[in-house]
Amino acid sequence: MHKQVVVIGGGIGGLTAGAFLAKHDYEVTVLEASREWGGCAGKFQRHFYTFPVGATLGMGFERGGIHERIGTYLGLEIEKISLKKIMKVYLPHRTLIYHQDRYQHISYLQKQFPHKAKNIRSFYENVFRIAKEIRKLMQSLPVLPPLIVGEWSRLVSSLNFGSVKLLPYFHQSFSHLLKKHSLLDETDFLHFIDGQLIDSMQTTSENCSMLIGCLALDIYHEGAFYVKGGLYKVAEALQKSIKANGGKTTLGRKVVKIERDNDGWILHDRRGNRYRASDVVCNAPVQSLKSLLHDEDYQHIHKRAKEKGEIAQWGTFSMYFAIDERDLPQKVELFQQVLQSEQGEMTEGNHLFISVSHPDDRFRAPEGKCTITASTHIELSKWSNKEAYDIQKQVLEKKMIAGIKTVIPNIEEAEHQISGAPKAWERFTSRPNGGVGGFPQTLDMPCLTVFRIDPAYKDCGYAEIQCFQEREL
Repeated sequence: MHKQVVVIGGGIGGLTAGAFLAKHDYEVTVLEASREWGGCAGKFQRHFYTFPVGATLGMGFERGGIHERIGTYLGLEIEKISLKKIMKVYLPHRTLIYHQDRYQHISYLQKQFPHKAKNIRSFYENVFRIAKEIRKLMQSLPVLPPLIVGEWSRLVSSLNFGSVKLLPYFHQSFSHLLKKHSLLDETDFLHFIDGQLIDSMQTTSENCSMLIGCLALDIYHEGAFYVKGGLYKVAEALQKSIKANGGKTTLGRKVVKIERDNDGWILHDRRGNRYRASDVVCNAPVQSLKSLLHDEDYQHIHKRAKEKGEIAQWGTFSMYFAIDERDLPQKVELFQQVLQSEQGEMTEGNHLFISVSHPDDRFRAPEGKCTITASTHIELSKWSNKEAYDIQKQVLEKKMIAGIKTVIPNIEEAEHQISGAPKAWERFTSRPNGGVGGFPQTLDMPCLTVFRIDPAYKDCGYAEIQCFQEREL
């Protein structure tokens, strides 16, 4: 049977699906609502400058990493720089460095917290052991939970004796591990850990699932990368791969309705165009499913899709700057976090993730110039009122600039200063209410979910995937 597949959404996920299908000779069409590829890992331009909009720190490009495996299979070429020092973390009373090498990282932190040296070593050894076992399970990329015979077979083949050791941790939060190693009362170390978890897991140690939290901390040591230009370069490479293998890719095509048509589907975009498909890959947010599908079709979606569609997710407030390199400190790291709260609060400007373009990155800025991206988590419910929105924006801009000054004292000398609040994100990514900050990876919801619908409703199931959102891909 000839397969015509339409992929909704030209983010990294949608483009990866499209590239694999096109390579396997499916007739593929990718429809992206915005004018840029990459979604939350896209870009925008102002004059001579290119700004990565969201995700900036590259993960999975190391040997055997997911992006390396995809890139090798598809023949993609991505310019990247491996980071030995991943980032600097500025706490209210000290500055810490996050090292890529596992044991250099442990040794460094032991020197910073000498009275907890043994605890820190045992803690990280525990984290690395758990992550190693999870990584073994992930090698064959099993579908969780399995629904069909092939998925069960792949999962069973992934299991080993070490997998059983993970069972006691399934219902424990990450704070349990910190408590086990007597580190919950070490405030600076706790805030240091929470800073990493809020960026990758969208929650802190108190509520983060222990297993996925261990994987989140360990992944930095597998490899962290600066991608020249930005992660949008990955999206553009995937888009070119689709085209090279005969697929179609179109920007500015927002799908507004999906309806059944005998043994297939018809998709409608806001311009009135219609697209026929035997299968649909929907890389749109789960919150959009209700508006995209007719009521009858939506009723056949698994209940967990409906439940997740109602769960609040984070938003982000971002600021973008173009600045002369002479206004930068001499040895500024490419990535850093700034924690401004004594109490360890991680939202609304209390925690910032900042990235600075590499001095040799001519994709992002002319010679002698650089671009800076800074972002913080925000609660979208606080941004629903128009009057409160404008006030909140002004307050948060001032608070973020104060935090950025910790790293770059001359930030107010910037040539360009651009802010991205929820409405801007909503327009750019077509995500309802600008929800781009991800779901908290708690014990109740340790994974994002990908839903699949069969035209005949024979397979209205779902498959769960691990996904590091926000600033890591």
